[in-house]
Amino acid sequence: MMIFKKQIPRRTFLRGMGATLALPLLDGMVPAFATAAETSKSPLRLGIVYSGNGMWPMDQWTPKTEGADFELTPVLKQLAPFQDRLLVLSGLAATQAFPIEGDGGGEHSRATATYLTGVRPKRTDGKDIHVGISMDQIAAEQLGKETQLKSLEVSLFPSDLVGTCESQYTCLYISTLCWRSATTPLPMERIPRALFERLFGDTDSTDKAARLARIHEKRSILDWVARDVTSFVKDIGPSDRAKITEYLEAIRDIERRIQLAEEQSDREVPTLERPVGVPASYEDYAKLMIDLQVMAFQTDLTRVITFSLAREMAADRAYPEIGINEIHHSLSHHQNKPDAVEKLLQINLYHMKMFAYYLDRLKSTPDGDGSLLDHSIILRGAALSNANIHQHDNLPLLLTGGGAGWIKGRRHVRYPDGTPLTNLYLAVLGKLGLPVEKLGDSTGKLDPLSV
Repeated sequence: MMIFKKQIPRRTFLRGMGATLALPLLDGMVPAFATAAETSKSPLRLGIVYSGNGMWPMDQWTPKTEGADFELTPVLKQLAPFQDRLLVLSGLAATQAFPIEGDGGGEHSRATATYLTGVRPKRTDGKDIHVGISMDQIAAEQLGKETQLKSLEVSLFPSDLVGTCESQYTCLYISTLCWRSATTPLPMERIPRALFERLFGDTDSTDKAARLARIHEKRSILDWVARDVTSFVKDIGPSDRAKITEYLEAIRDIERRIQLAEEQSDREVPTLERPVGVPASYEDYAKLMIDLQVMAFQTDLTRVITFSLAREMAADRAYPEIGINEIHHSLSHHQNKPDAVEKLLQINLYHMKMFAYYLDRLKSTPDGDGSLLDHSIILRGAALSNANIHQHDNLPLLLTGGGAGWIKGRRHVRYPDGTPLTNLYLAVLGKLGLPVEKLGDSTGKLDPLSV
């Protein structure tokens, strides 16, 4: 018997007029005589999802019992469909965020800066910033060798703050979670159009005029690669054709949502030559940015993404969609007032709803022999528990995803109080194939998380 199967290169791109369209994993990208192991092989991704201003009341987050098959708390109930791969972790602390003599205030600045680094930031309102490399960038440095983009840093809040934001701490410390080096912060992208074009615009092209023309003409990126799409689809099998059709429809939907957001905004940034409109609704905004991140994973453009649902000290974020008009940061300093605590709980539930959407999108996106969620390690957490007293220990943290079989879910694991959060990062980096021995304030890897 003779088998004729023209293998498609894993990194296949469709191009046209300053646009580049990466493709997801297709059946035709697997060799004709591949073994079962080769067929199922898929890269492992790292996703970090952050929420600022704590997680109070913590008894609505933390399961009452430890071990297997714990009862889901009110905040975690929205993750019921994913409980079989849900690992809740208690007792971990951001030890370098606690104040010492000379620190003054700066609780939110230290919380953000130390979250992924485990290093106390230098107190400065000038250019002499200093923290440490963040764990996502340690992963990106290695995993990024296989992808077009080393990592993505995504936020739903402005990251271009300047000057001093808190107690003589530069605003840079609360503007990002990600540090390429001790002195190099990475800006977090909040504009849907900018993120879209980073993924699908031709980053090697200097022809901005062509890309701008497409935007102004309200034409889809698919219109610009139409010839390549038509030619490519002719040569693939029915199963791959269905995958491509679904993928292209998702791209059109995202573009439509971006265009609608831009039509609602009159502002422009001349230096970037692109609209900066974002959806008026927080939920629409979050889902749009999540869908873009899922596509980045699906097309293997990157394997490391850090996503901030809520920034520390954000002075402009209320949630009128759920009937809350007070600012999130103000409510986090609740002074144990029942009304403020209840509203804070509703915000936490709302954020968890967005996280559940993220997990559902990963779970419903095929990847190799499973889904994107099967081949991901997702860390969800915050750098404060009770923001009213700036509590940096007993942090609200969970791991989920399949981790390629590593994460054993349905468990609540409690570690000794004060265990450095960075110990968890050492374990995660190890499972990503990066045997890091020391990160910030780490004292050693956590006990195996899969047993």
